[in-house]
Amino acid sequence: MTSIVEDTKATMQQALDIMQKAFGTVRTGKASPALAEGIIVEYYGTQTRLKDIASITAPEPRMLVIQPWDQGAVKSIEKAIQGSELGISPVSDGRIIRLPIPELSEERRKDMTKLVKKRAEECRIEIRNARRDANEAIKKAQKASEITEDDQKVMTDDVQKLTDKMIEQVNKLLEVKEAELMAV
Repeated sequence: MTSIVEDTKATMQQALDIMQKAFGTVRTGKASPALAEGIIVEYYGTQTRLKDIASITAPEPRMLVIQPWDQGAVKSIEKAIQGSELGISPVSDGRIIRLPIPELSEERRKDMTKLVKKRAEECRIEIRNARRDANEAIKKAQKASEITEDDQKVMTDDVQKLTDKMIEQVNKLLEVKEAELMAV
């Protein structure tokens, strides 16, 4: 019956991974390839992620450089960047696209912090939901006499410890991202 605890751990870890990925897409004023990787580009009639058709590098702290593998995709990539929620205008020379990352205003930093807090809270809710589901499964297993009451108590405690550990990780990641956002 430890599979209940293992499944719960996997579910919680997945929620944490999704949150971390979401944090990577939040602009902090520093160039990070993760900012542009998920932008969807119309490439020969197909919706394609930018990272699948170009290399994305950050040669300077405030500059992203996008180099498409197919020069015919430059215009499509520019259009996709302009239509994205990045809020950055691309600069192109026909072969390479440069994205100058502007300094964030105080108001924009606060908006980003709110967004990050919201994503962290969504992750905490997913973790608590996984705990609730695991506890229900444990109770059902005990009622069906698949596990003893002692096993039920031990497993419930394990799930709670796992929940506490995961929420602590969410809080640490949130703290780091908030500090990163508010650093000028």
